[in-house]
Amino acid sequence: MKLCIVTHKVAKGDGQGRVNYEVTQEALRRGHQVTVVATHIAESLQKQSGFNWVPISVGKVPTELLKNLRFASLSSQWLNAHGREFDLVKVNGAITWASADVNAAHFVHSAWLDSPAHVWQQHKDAYGLYQWLYTALNARWEGRAFAQARQIIAVSAQVRDDLQKIGVASDRIQVIYNGVDTNEFYPGHCDRKALALPEVVPLAIFAGDIRSSRKNLDSVLKALVKVSGLHLAVVGNVTGSPYPALARELAVDGRVHFLGYRQDIPDLMRTSDFLVFPSRYETFGLVVLEAMASGIPVITSAATPAAELLDPEAGIVISNPDDIPTLVKEMLYLTHHPIQRKQMGIHARVIAENHSWSQMAQHYIDRFEQLA
Repeated sequence: MKLCIVTHKVAKGDGQGRVNYEVTQEALRRGHQVTVVATHIAESLQKQSGFNWVPISVGKVPTELLKNLRFASLSSQWLNAHGREFDLVKVNGAITWASADVNAAHFVHSAWLDSPAHVWQQHKDAYGLYQWLYTALNARWEGRAFAQARQIIAVSAQVRDDLQKIGVASDRIQVIYNGVDTNEFYPGHCDRKALALPEVVPLAIFAGDIRSSRKNLDSVLKALVKVSGLHLAVVGNVTGSPYPALARELAVDGRVHFLGYRQDIPDLMRTSDFLVFPSRYETFGLVVLEAMASGIPVITSAATPAAELLDPEAGIVISNPDDIPTLVKEMLYLTHHPIQRKQMGIHARVIAENHSWSQMAQHYIDRFEQLA
């Protein structure tokens, strides 16, 4: 099979980029030829037999919207000239104007636009207006892109439902959950002192973008007020974040450890007792699966589709991410029940082992081979 993948990035350190990286590796492993049309790829791919990279340079443009428009235009020109050379073309959302056989939906912008957690609902200013415009335009372009594809792959059941709401027939959608590197994220022990974290105290972890309210760190900090003794490690860029000030205002700053951007997240997961991640809006929530693979239980929200993989033996799902009393209750439970916490972590790891990146990629290529 001659496979073409159109995406901005193919690399391990990016959500969509990691999916496309693993799909590319599995296709090459099976002896298929893979051409990637992208701005950036992992160097390791260039050395592999059967792989070809078509670089798309978007140049220096001032906004993400303009970068995406330029990529869509340039990639479309290339596909219009070369698309017939391939047995199957796979894209993500409205990344290109050209039609494709398979469109992998990691995000449905029309659903995000309707969410109370959208930036425009929080910031009625120039920045909020730009975010509204960016989302609205992508929603329109996505509708056309999804209509043109033969097969849509949704990264969660929630994304599948969002696709159906905009008119995509259910028989054109297949759900393939994102994966996790179970060799990178695994149970164990790490030296908290070496990680600049307190020893011999219960420790929860929160990881994600903390510059906006979407991930819901504000509710976690408010709940922490009533969970005495629990410390919280917060991973995420603090530049422009309102949450260090909120922690001081709530008088929990002595128990909240803002670690900034970190590359040692697997170690931080292993040294934590549980993940707390009651996000207000996600299309998957990879951090939940990473915590499960690390052998720690999770507290998350029904708005985080990775919760679809959980059962009560592995984690706790709260229906309303803004229900602080319930969040307090569940954080107290995991803080004060170490035996149950350990048992839940063991079960979480078992679930994660059935959702590795390799298994995910096999599902993708199995479907591609059927379609081709």
